[in-house]
Order: sequence, then C-alpha cells, then structure tokens
Amino acid sequence: MADAFYRRDPEDPNRYLSTELTRGPWSPDAQHAGPPSALLGHVIERCEPRPGFQVGRVAVEILGPVPLAPLTAQAKVVRAGRSVELIEATLSSERGPVMQAKAWRIKLAEPVLDLPEEFLPTGTREFPEATQPSLFPTDHEVGFHTGIEYRFTTGSFDEPGPAVCWIRLKYPIVAGTTPSPLERVLAAADSGNGVSAVLDWSKYLFINTDLTVTLHRQPVGEWVCLDAVTHPQPHGIGLAESALFDETGPLGRSTQTLLLAPR
Repeated sequence: MADAFYRRDPEDPNRYLSTELTRGPWSPDAQHAGPPSALLGHVIERCEPRPGFQVGRVAVEILGPVPLAPLTAQAKVVRAGRSVELIEATLSSERGPVMQAKAWRIKLAEPVLDLPEEFLPTGTREFPEATQPSLFPTDHEVGFHTGIEYRFTTGSFDEPGPAVCWIRLKYPIVAGTTPSPLERVLAAADSGNGVSAVLDWSKYLFINTDLTVTLHRQPVGEWVCLDAVTHPQPHGIGLAESALFDETGPLGRSTQTLLLAPR
C-alpha cells in the first residue's frame, strides 16, 4: 500500500511518481483531480516563496484525463509585483500538459486592518465525531477514496443533492512532506461535484473541467469542510459550488464547471 499520493523521482526533482492513491472513480487508469490539484499547489508554494505573502486564489484547468503515470511539475512567476504576483504552474505527462494552474499570491496587511466586525465572515459547520456510513461510488479497491477520510453531516454519496462533508488527507501529497493548508484545501475542494451529485453515478458522467478555489484565510487543522451544491442543466453543462470551512469557521469558496453526459 502506498504511503503518499506522489513520490519524488530521485533522478529529477521536478518529476513525481503517481501512486494508486491518486486513482479516481471514473477510470482505473486516470487520477482523481484532487491529488494533482494539490500537487500544483505544492509547487506553487515553493516557487520563489516570499515571506508575508499568501495564496488567495488558485484556478486549475484540467486539460484531459490525468494518467496514473509520472508527472513533471513546473512553476514560475509570470507577473511580479510588490503587493500581488501571479504564478503559473503546469503538470505534464510524457504526452504533454495535463493540468495548468494560475495562482494569485497576495501580500498580507501589516499591521492588520481595523475592519468592522459585522462584515467579517462568520458561521460554522457541525463537525461529526463519528464516521457516517457512505459508500464511495467506485469499484476500485485502492484510490483517492482510500487516501482520505470523509464524514458527512448532511447528505451522502448514496443520497442525491446538496451535502455537507468533511474531508481529511490520510497521507501526504508528496512523500516525506507535511501537507500544507493549501494542499489540503485543493485536494478536498475537487470533491464538491461528488459529494453533492444529483445524477446517478452508474448512468451519467459529471466530470469537472476546472477547479477554482478562493481563500480569504488559510485553514487550521487537518479537516476541510465542503458545504456543496450541484446545479445541473439539461443542455449538459453544470456547476458545482462549495462553501469551504474548517472547525473554526469559513475559509472561502470553490467552483467547478461540469460536463454532464450519459455513460
């Protein structure tokens, strides 16, 4: 059994060996988009890091199925600035780019701003103390579903419609490292369309073409909560959106554009 979603290639620091924990529910040979999104976050945070800055938004474009194969990850600053900068990252297989991401890194206020409390984000989501029974919809014995722990407070994989689900990584994204708050959020946020699915998994595809995560603060702790809802349309384009929380309160939002089609 793998002990991480990726292992760094000892001969190439930009190359990552994908393990079975990255496998998604749609194909035994394709990854769930959560782990490679988190891998993009991993390299973004290590790209010319600047003290006092924090990633405020990551927009991931999924260019096609991500194979269960070695991936090369590269990141660069494409727009430098004193207060904000734009970072671009790419994941490639031997056949070319499979995912791209752009991230805005923003300078934190020092001293902190004196803002009216009534306009600050508030609210919490109940954290379940026990795992709620819910069977992940896949026939694969090992995959992303075995690399995470998930707990529903409302809804389930078996119950169509909006859901609130807490997700925790059981293994590091990259072997030998501790998952960062950004990695945890990106890995979890890509499950919004799954936990709030409205279509029958056995009859339909609802695959996301992208993932955009906007954070007004970094999460605290290992658990990330998705208060998720899917909006399907008969013409075959849908939207999944999630309000993101940790145990202390709201973090931000994520959205996914969906391709809807019969299997």
